[in-house]
Amino acid sequence: MKLLLQVVVSAWLALAAGATGAAPAPVIVLPLSGAIGPASADYVTRGLARADREGAQLVVLQIDTPGGLDTSMREIIKAILASRIPVAVFVGPSGARAASAGTYILYASHIAAMAPGTNLGAATPIQIGMPSPTSPSPPPAIEKEREKDKAKAKPGEETNAPQDTLTKKQTHDAAAYIRGLAQLRGRNAEWGERAVREAVSLSADEALAQKVIDLTSRDVPELL
Repeated sequence: MKLLLQVVVSAWLALAAGATGAAPAPVIVLPLSGAIGPASADYVTRGLARADREGAQLVVLQIDTPGGLDTSMREIIKAILASRIPVAVFVGPSGARAASAGTYILYASHIAAMAPGTNLGAATPIQIGMPSPTSPSPPPAIEKEREKDKAKAKPGEETNAPQDTLTKKQTHDAAAYIRGLAQLRGRNAEWGERAVREAVSLSADEALAQKVIDLTSRDVPELL
């Protein structure tokens, strides 16, 4: 698989140079580190637009992220899927991670690579803004359902049915989303769902062995 990806990337390089001997088209590297948010989505979207304008042959999105906002992650993924320029996601340098939202972004890429000593996974959705003591009281209907659940609960058992239902919906949606990306890119869909439902993670070598990524590379120059 690594040899195949090297051949594909080399073919892009050759085609970009053209038969007239023109200078090869550029490879644009977009470093993306820290939590994924609106600024991250804007940065990646603008970077891909720039790559298209400049006729780049490849965009390398080098990521190191603990995760972030679902809406921003989906904006980035939409931009990758709509890109006319191939996008390689590289988790690096060594010690970096593509956790949570980073895993979905990697699954969306045309080429997925990781540096030794990196990891990905733990993609279970986390709801932001859990209720606090000062939060408004829930509607009477929901409060009534909670009281029913509390009455049925065993001693010492806490219940929060509406919250549990919302969490299940988010998890099912996220699992379907990553499965769709896996099927689109030919990646390991079963493991992707486990990353969502069980919060499992993989090292770079494990990800390669389980066909989650296409190759491992120490850095961007070696990737190319």
